[in-house]
Amino acid sequence: MPTNGQVRLAAVGDLHYKKGAQASVSWLGLVADSADILLLCGDLTDYGRVEEARELARELSTSLPIPIVAVLGNHDFESDQSQEVAAALGDVGVHVLDGDTCEVLGVGFAGIKGFAGGFGRGALGPWGEPVIKQFVQEAIAEALKLESALARLRTPYKIALMHYSPIVETVAGEPPEIFPYLGCSRLAEPLARYPVTAVFHGHAHGGTAEGMAGTIPVYNVSLPLMSRHSPTLPVRILTLDTA
Repeated sequence: MPTNGQVRLAAVGDLHYKKGAQASVSWLGLVADSADILLLCGDLTDYGRVEEARELARELSTSLPIPIVAVLGNHDFESDQSQEVAAALGDVGVHVLDGDTCEVLGVGFAGIKGFAGGFGRGALGPWGEPVIKQFVQEAIAEALKLESALARLRTPYKIALMHYSPIVETVAGEPPEIFPYLGCSRLAEPLARYPVTAVFHGHAHGGTAEGMAGTIPVYNVSLPLMSRHSPTLPVRILTLDTA
């Protein structure tokens, strides 16, 4: 529980949990010593299978006596079982967000999966074939979900969770050819209207650990990236002074 008027957040994404791979998340038991809330930024399962999610849920429920807030990632949709994946995690008390919010220990969270599409002048526009317009509309819809969720938060501290990146800076380090598939600057637009304390995302395994969306810090907490920075406890810790 929080001490000294502080709430400590631990954030990580891209667990890519496979059935029978308990050893891959053995570090989870260490998180509670360093944090009051765990944030999971998508790709929680490797193939989006409900049996993966159920096993991961058991690991989370037995390893962590702290609240958990999560969003799903693209891998969690692979087997068309995303609702079952979310339900399996919800069954053990994980707050799985998809355009909605929750408040934990006085901190407000808004979460979406996000989507691809590119950044800045390189962002794909809704012009041409219907399939292109549908692709772009998916990113717009995700951004609108985030905006609606942020508008409902009333807490002093507001945290945005997503899987895809809202800025190009935190995907830098990946091959430039795949930047458009790692996120979309449309996801950053709601942050200009409803500023948050911080943004956490995953997806860019070879990206950069942090960047800025205007004045808002954005953290890439993909597990492969976090493991390179902190092999023993591969999470980003952010401490909020709530006193």
